[in-house]
Amino acid sequence: MLGLLTGLGLSAAAGLNAYIPMLVVGALDRYTDLVRLPAEFGWLANGWVLGTLVLLLATEVILDKVPVVDSVNDAIQTLVRPAAGGAVFAATDAAERLDSSAFMQDNPWIGWALGIMVALVVHVTKATVRPVVNAGTLGTGAPVVSTVEDTVSLGMSLLAILLPVVALVVLVLLAYVALRLLRRARRRRRRRAAPSATT
Repeated sequence: MLGLLTGLGLSAAAGLNAYIPMLVVGALDRYTDLVRLPAEFGWLANGWVLGTLVLLLATEVILDKVPVVDSVNDAIQTLVRPAAGGAVFAATDAAERLDSSAFMQDNPWIGWALGIMVALVVHVTKATVRPVVNAGTLGTGAPVVSTVEDTVSLGMSLLAILLPVVALVVLVLLAYVALRLLRRARRRRRRRAAPSATT
């Protein structure tokens, strides 16, 4: 059960930033005893992979803070973030399967599918809200929102591993905030469309 919560938290974090949860999982497996990845996911702890993830993360952090460029980056990340979500969910789920659940041992694809779906939902929400923030703040909100997203991704990654139940609570709160933001964005679009429809 905790493996499922860990996977959900990590895949949600990947929906915000693909590289942070992968880097966290790989680094914790390589340098601590907090994460124990099975052999098929040992590549996540490889030094070259970790170095590449650091470079990709640095690039993502910079690009995501520039208005308009962030939307292009989000379009590119539509494939990357769900794949990362699937990988971290499956990796932590596989680690959990070493100890329990015959059903999950027989159906390892379920971890991949759940991770991809969770990361994709978070990513689509992020990609939908960001242009609204950029337009509403004339671009000045992009670096602030991006920094918040990166911080939440890191915090969610650590919570998912250290306190998975708390990560679930945070995930529910984030879903609530995202729904509120999406509703607000729809209302603004309707208000803008209404005057033009009457003229």
